[in-house]
Parts: sequence; structure tokens; C-alpha cells
Amino acid sequence: MRPGGDAPAANAAAGTQTVQRAFTLLRIITKNNSLGSRLVDLYTRSGLERPTVHRILQGMLAEQVVRQDRQSKRYYLGPLIYEMGLAAAPKAALRDIVHPYMKSLARYTGDTVFMTVRSGFDGVCVARAEGAFPLKVHMIEVGLHRPLNVGAGGLALLSALPDDEIRRVAQVNVERTRKKDPSFSASVLRANVAATRRRGFAVNKALDTPRVMAVGVAARYPDATPALGLSISTLASRFSKGWQDMAVRCLKEAVQSIEADLARQDEGG
Repeated sequence: MRPGGDAPAANAAAGTQTVQRAFTLLRIITKNNSLGSRLVDLYTRSGLERPTVHRILQGMLAEQVVRQDRQSKRYYLGPLIYEMGLAAAPKAALRDIVHPYMKSLARYTGDTVFMTVRSGFDGVCVARAEGAFPLKVHMIEVGLHRPLNVGAGGLALLSALPDDEIRRVAQVNVERTRKKDPSFSASVLRANVAATRRRGFAVNKALDTPRVMAVGVAARYPDATPALGLSISTLASRFSKGWQDMAVRCLKEAVQSIEADLARQDEGG
């Protein structure tokens, strides 16, 4: 082998690492965009060295991926992100397609329905619909980020991913989840995924609110990639085999209709 023969591979690995670090910072900035992120926030939360964070930020500032307020010195998403979002947005927003089905599910079951989408290693609640049952389930606010393996909607999404992607998520999320649930482990995550795949739906006891139970089903895009997790939450006192069967049947019917709408949208594009 000629001297320096490993240099291209090393350069490629370094380039991949830089991209991953940049997106780690972007996710932190996105999550805190309303208030902005200080430099100290970014290197503390990312676990990266201060000079590394500063160098990556300078590159993103130059490309207008982020912007910095002159007075507060805080970082925010830049105009290029908005332009890219407009270009990437489908003709009909995913939430607009799904929300009518969520309202119908909430009316029929009387319980609370959530829509979860993936953001990196997180599941993000992007919509909620409430039924008429007097004791509402409010533990998930719209916009809330949680590890993708937490919650019925997120677990359904995670279980629909390829195995290698699940392993990548697990490498990050096991330790994150263990901070709230010391008994959690990689083997527990794998068992939860296996059970979800075997049943065809996720069952989850709320981590922060043990008296709440939920079931969830993933909906897919026409190319079979996971699009969202749709879940119904209820009080544990209402949860029974009969309730579970009813809720899963309703979720699967809604998901079938959502996937048909997504297919029609794809054909029209």
C-alpha cells in the first residue's frame, strides 16, 4: 500500500463527524429557537469542545444556516433553514392530513390522541386531539421532545425503522432514558421493539405519569419509510383488553386512510 493510502478514508470519516456535529448543534438550536442558544449552552448540551462548537457555528453563520443576535449573542435558526423548509414541504402538510382523523378518533374513543414525528433521536408531539372523557390526559404538550423510544407513538415509529437505525438510536437513547428510569437498558429497548413488531402496535405505560396507558401505530409514506406515530392515551383505570382492542382497531383504520391519502398526494406530485 502506498504511503498515505488511508488518508481518503480518514478524511471521509472526519467529514462525516463534522456533519453529525453540525446537526447536533442545529437540533439544540431548533429546540430552543424561541429563546435562542448561548455558546455555553451549545457546547455544554452537545458535549463538544468550545473551540469545535465555535468553528462549526462560524461555518453555519457564513452559510446562513444559523444567525446570531448582535446584542444577546444568542444563536437562532437562519434564513436558509426557512428556504429549505419551504422547498421540502409537501403540497399538503402532514399534520393537515392527519388532524381530521385524530379528531374523529378522539370523538369516538373519548380519549386523547397524539401525533408524533421523528426528529433525529427524538419523537416530537406535533398535534393533539382531546375527547369528551372528563379526565383528560395532558402529560404530552405539543412541541415536546422525548427520546424516540418513549411513548406509544414514538415506540411505534422506532419499531418501524430498519434494525441498523434502531441500533444507532439505542446507542444514544438508552442512557437518556435511564436517567428517568434506572431499570431501562438496551435489552429492554430491544424487547419493546420486538413486542411492538410482533403485535403490530405499541403498548406503553407513561414514564412520567404511571397511571396513564397508551397504544400506538406507525403510518408510512408510499416508499414504506415511517411517517408518523399515531397514539391514543387513557387512564390506567380505563385500560382493559376490550379498550385496547377497540383503540388499536380504530388506530389501524385511521392509519390505513392516512396512508391512502399520502399515496394519492404522492401520485398527484
